[in-house]
Amino acid sequence: MESDSNPLEVGRNTSGEHISCWLDNTAERQYSPLITNNHADVVVVGGGLAGLSVAYNLVNRGYSVVVLEDGLLASGESGRTTAHLASALDDRFYSLEKLFGQEKTRLIFQSHHEAINFIEKTVKLENIDCDFKRVNGYLFPHPSDSLESLEKEYKAAQNAGVPVEWVDAVPAMKMQPLKALKFAEQGQFHPVRYILGLADAITVKGGVIYTGTHVTEIEASGVTTSDGFRVNAKHIVVATNSPINSKFILPMIQYAYRTYAIAALVRKNSLPLALWWDTGDMNIDKDTPPYHYVRTQNYNAEFDLLIAGGEDHKTGVMTGESEMEPHGKLEAWTRDRFDIGEVVFKWSGQVLEPYDGMAFIGRNVSDSDNIYVITGDSGHGMTHATIAGMLIADLIDGKENPYEGIYKPGRVNLKASRVFFKETIGTLLDYYKTRPDHPGSVTLASIPLNDAAIVEFDGQKAGAYRDERGLLHMVSAACTHMGCNVRWNNIEKTWDCPCHGSRFSVTGAVLNGPANFPLEIIDEESEN
Repeated sequence: MESDSNPLEVGRNTSGEHISCWLDNTAERQYSPLITNNHADVVVVGGGLAGLSVAYNLVNRGYSVVVLEDGLLASGESGRTTAHLASALDDRFYSLEKLFGQEKTRLIFQSHHEAINFIEKTVKLENIDCDFKRVNGYLFPHPSDSLESLEKEYKAAQNAGVPVEWVDAVPAMKMQPLKALKFAEQGQFHPVRYILGLADAITVKGGVIYTGTHVTEIEASGVTTSDGFRVNAKHIVVATNSPINSKFILPMIQYAYRTYAIAALVRKNSLPLALWWDTGDMNIDKDTPPYHYVRTQNYNAEFDLLIAGGEDHKTGVMTGESEMEPHGKLEAWTRDRFDIGEVVFKWSGQVLEPYDGMAFIGRNVSDSDNIYVITGDSGHGMTHATIAGMLIADLIDGKENPYEGIYKPGRVNLKASRVFFKETIGTLLDYYKTRPDHPGSVTLASIPLNDAAIVEFDGQKAGAYRDERGLLHMVSAACTHMGCNVRWNNIEKTWDCPCHGSRFSVTGAVLNGPANFPLEIIDEESEN
């Protein structure tokens, strides 16, 4: 059943108060923190799917690898995904064809197709019990969209070599669309069990993993932790979702969104194994329409789970009168279309949307050639992370990779410039529009239990959270990335930055980059 974490402990095993179904039913895996200097061929910063995919590929090629994780394995966004393994991309193939051309769109599809194949092969080779299944995916039009978009998508998908066909009915849906597209050879799995399986394989093959280890400095010669220990390495890979070593360039060309998920009980084997997606609400944003995504998952002897996601909005900018609205809207949307029982899990995650839809994987912009980044999941974090494992291993190995140019962090795509300017200007407008003009009007005494607000304190803006015991925890409201004022996320009980997506716990600890340093503590556990 739904399990919530303590807001004061958020960050150790997850980046929000609500626990996903993946973390609730999986035993925590804790390794020792780094307490001495070390060295390796490669140091990987980040213990999510991206970091462990890189480490796994490299240890298989004979490299010595050290992995450093701030919290526990999968404590970031890898543990808060819905884990669709899709080569049918939600950026739409007809849009990708306009931005990249037919040949590169074909390569984009192939890269995600190969990623699913790689996961399937690895599951078998390493005997990882993670419920991997091959499934069909069904794309149906949102009410704000038309069949014309599906017709364009069908044609572009065929051009890219995608296995796609028209269907007149979508399995298990109560509200049937007129037509839909069926994509074969998709997949699904339990992401945390897969990550832990990779970790086991990495350590058996000689790799070393440290958890509870925060990296504060990244240089060409290696990395330094907050405790002052060093790992010297020939190659450095930063796999921290939003890279902590790119303060200006990458945060400016990708945009942070919050996305929501619920998991509801359904009778055992009453629904087929499949992926379902709508085309997104065109009334909200025609360039990146927020869409819904659904799948099933084995749960226990009596029930399966139906997992639905959607209701996206920009990080730090809540929509609607109630901040609890997204999960309610998502549940209503799901009940209209599927027979579900009690909702037993609800959580949210963060999506980084690159200006041209493709992840940034490779040598970091304006950095040494031996420093690599993985970011810009674009809603396909599981396959992008797996692509990164293969691609970065090839770059370190000096081997050609057909996908290097597509995912190169320093690429320039002038055809996507309209989206860049729209998102950049829109983020600034949203920031100033939602900035509290008079935070001093909120008094500390008016903040209820388990809630927070931006207040004036000793001449500066502060984030004040009152815990369930009535104690106040006060931190600076200035994000340590570029100084924007953070916003209170009442769903996950975190401080979120609306400018570039950095997130912090109520005690100021960093939960998500690009910020890499905590919010300044102003007054902790006071009784004001």
